[in-house]
Amino acid sequence: MDASYFPLLTESFALDIETQKKSIAILGSTGSIGTQTLEIMDSHSDYFEVEVLTANNNADLLVAQAIKYQPNVVVICNESLYNQVSSALSAHPIKVYAGLKAVEQVVQMDNIDVVLTAMVGYAGLLPTIRAIEAGKDIALANKETLVVAGELITSLAKEKGVNIYPVDSEHSAIFQCLVGEWHNPIEKIILTASGGPFRGMKRDQLAHVTKAQALKHPNWEMGAKITIDSASLMNKGLEVIEAKWLFGLSPEQIDVVVHKESIIHSLVQFTDGSMKAQMGLPDMKLPILYALAYPNRRKTNFERFNFLDYPALHFEQPDRSTFQNLDLAYQAMEKGGNTACILNAANEVTVDGFLKEKIGFLEIAELNAKCMDKVDFIAKPDLNDYIETDKKTRAVALEMIK
Repeated sequence: MDASYFPLLTESFALDIETQKKSIAILGSTGSIGTQTLEIMDSHSDYFEVEVLTANNNADLLVAQAIKYQPNVVVICNESLYNQVSSALSAHPIKVYAGLKAVEQVVQMDNIDVVLTAMVGYAGLLPTIRAIEAGKDIALANKETLVVAGELITSLAKEKGVNIYPVDSEHSAIFQCLVGEWHNPIEKIILTASGGPFRGMKRDQLAHVTKAQALKHPNWEMGAKITIDSASLMNKGLEVIEAKWLFGLSPEQIDVVVHKESIIHSLVQFTDGSMKAQMGLPDMKLPILYALAYPNRRKTNFERFNFLDYPALHFEQPDRSTFQNLDLAYQAMEKGGNTACILNAANEVTVDGFLKEKIGFLEIAELNAKCMDKVDFIAKPDLNDYIETDKKTRAVALEMIK
């Protein structure tokens, strides 16, 4: 692992000192991660304060959050909702802006300590880049940022001396296992997957599954897009690509195992053969809090894991021939260039098509693969190449869905 991806995470960190409050910008405050982050901040109001809240379309909830937490700034990305939000907050000393460009601007504000990026999908890329350019530490819940432009993001973070704290439960688990081990080489990491609602099913069984069935995750409560990704194992594929960039690994060093209980969140195997695992009940509040409070662990009243409640834990190989999205992710990671950007853009369109009941469940992976074949490969893309690749891929995918 290249510890320089975390340039400030050193053994000399003063772990026993809690300084002034951390000022947090939450991008995507009305989504699952955003609302849970605010719940955490309620419980640790002595340690965190809300500086910025942003939302895409949920103006009513954004207004309610703003009135409760009194941030300095709110941004509603859907510009048609600006008047509604501005009018509702007119009696409060809160600045109101609209549009994605506004999000890119507010993350650069001087009084922000950490930007939690919980926007869904590709939309989180440019705000994250602007925050890093401004020297802000990132609590990363938007895995697509590293999937689309991992080399660009990690290089920029190193250049600016910015920490990227992973919020995904699996990457947080790896991160927690590595604290104190920065000098020790990794042999491999193992990302665990619940298997989603269709674990163990074959292709003929998946041919007619419904949106309602796909949205019933057995262990986690998440937004619609990530829940469908979990059901197709695309979420795990995106996490594999994210792990490559976060921890400086090769594809051969990243394994996936299906672990239906979701108690072991991921593992690290070191070159001496020893392994570390991070365990706990499936609750996203723990990795969120760990990312925001690092290097300190804050006391919580979260439900505790009891081994006696889980007398057996189960593990199995993922079925990459049935759940082809995981295999596509490995292909994209191995090919490099703009391939993962193509896969991500295609998947955002095909998942939306499935949620709108325009395509079947198996067609998500089938159309993703066709996009990877159709869109031009760029070996060494820059930011403009990523933006253009995303645009072209969406057009190709939309055309196939019609």
